[in-house]
Amino acid sequence: MATEKVELAENTDTQDIDIDYSLSRVPDDAKQPFWRILFIRIGAICCVSQLMLGAALGFGMTFFDAFLATLFGSVLLQVVSWALGTAAAHEGLSTSLLSRWAGLGKGGSAVFGGVVAISMVGWFGVQNCVFGQGMADIIPFTDFLGTEELIAGTGITGEYVLWAIITGIGITLLVVFGIKAIANFATIFVPLFVIAVIWSAAIVLQGHSLGELVVAAPPGPEMGMGAAITMVAGGFIAGAICTPDYARYLKNGTQVFWMTLIGTFLGELGMNLIAVLLANAMGTENVVDIMMGTSGVIGVIIVVASTVKLNDINLYSSSLGFATMLNALFNKALSRNTLVWILGIAGTVLSVVGIINYFTGFLSLLGVAIPPVAGIMVVDYFILRRSRKILDESRAEGGLPKRVENWNPVALIIWVVGFAIGEVSSIFNIGIPGLNSLVLAGILYWIVMKLMASAKHVDVLMFKETDEVL
Repeated sequence: MATEKVELAENTDTQDIDIDYSLSRVPDDAKQPFWRILFIRIGAICCVSQLMLGAALGFGMTFFDAFLATLFGSVLLQVVSWALGTAAAHEGLSTSLLSRWAGLGKGGSAVFGGVVAISMVGWFGVQNCVFGQGMADIIPFTDFLGTEELIAGTGITGEYVLWAIITGIGITLLVVFGIKAIANFATIFVPLFVIAVIWSAAIVLQGHSLGELVVAAPPGPEMGMGAAITMVAGGFIAGAICTPDYARYLKNGTQVFWMTLIGTFLGELGMNLIAVLLANAMGTENVVDIMMGTSGVIGVIIVVASTVKLNDINLYSSSLGFATMLNALFNKALSRNTLVWILGIAGTVLSVVGIINYFTGFLSLLGVAIPPVAGIMVVDYFILRRSRKILDESRAEGGLPKRVENWNPVALIIWVVGFAIGEVSSIFNIGIPGLNSLVLAGILYWIVMKLMASAKHVDVLMFKETDEVL
């Protein structure tokens, strides 16, 4: 058994139509230049919500305290992103597909893929609401549709409905064209967004002394360092865990490290500190509305560039998770393009009718459910290394191993325990809920797996396998 050559999974017809390798490795000739993936990473972090986070920090902290909180919170995200991204670059697998050979098994990858799919398409709908409303507020030529609510108390107007449909379908179409299209868009709109933010901030900060703002006391109630670090790390932890979905297009862990480092410093530190200065200067957390209201066409660029380059990744990760889930459940490889259209239209419809706004609590709950899996995957792949042999042998042939565990009951139980830890942490405001669940799930998984292997007198504990990989 130890010297048995691993057979490779048969290539499916989806590889002929799936330009984004949702159920296969990314081949070496499909790897992308570093700068393309870097722009995707920066775009995923560098957005309006990041400005809002920075403004909240600046409203309750001094400039230097906000800098430290952002730095510490960003380091935590950097470690998680680098670990998972390195595994993905090495194996060429998406987050949900990698989980099959990194602790969860085939059945567990179906559950995880479903959680990722629902969570990310949900946030796609939420962001599309923001996008549609922002365009309705800023673009004047659709005002003829009226500002009266179609349904009282919902805030849904004819103008909003038109823009929500346009923005949702537009982003869906972009994602259909795959990672290259997403990278090309990010290459154009990330610099535009950064320039627009700096230009808008310069307009708002006219007449203020930067030296005074840096040393000024915060204008609002004081915020503690622990709460601030929690906000920084918690705001992007689900996105950090989905880093493999685009990091798999990089060549090695070194590129992943620089991608996460540069993206973190530009996206987290850069945007946060600009917003901190604005919050101190204006004496309010509501700096984004002020920037867009005083910047005209620059405000339009900020809304469009920010939302699209963030929301396309939400939909992209959702489609990959959904593809993994359906394949694990039905042993079928469906067209990724079809899945993108289904998810994109679903998210758009939910945002148009306003239902999605009632599910933000549920989406936040799913956000707590994702981090424990990252802890399990990191421990299984880098420390226990249970499937590294078959992954290494199959990688040399450019395919997937033909064997995979059906279920890993230990991983699933620890996942539930980690989720409970995150929820308790959230309810009682203990540390960073997502990070608590991630770290403790990883530690518990390692302990239980080692104890069970020792009890069974084996070096590596494996559960029942199947040859139905896809």
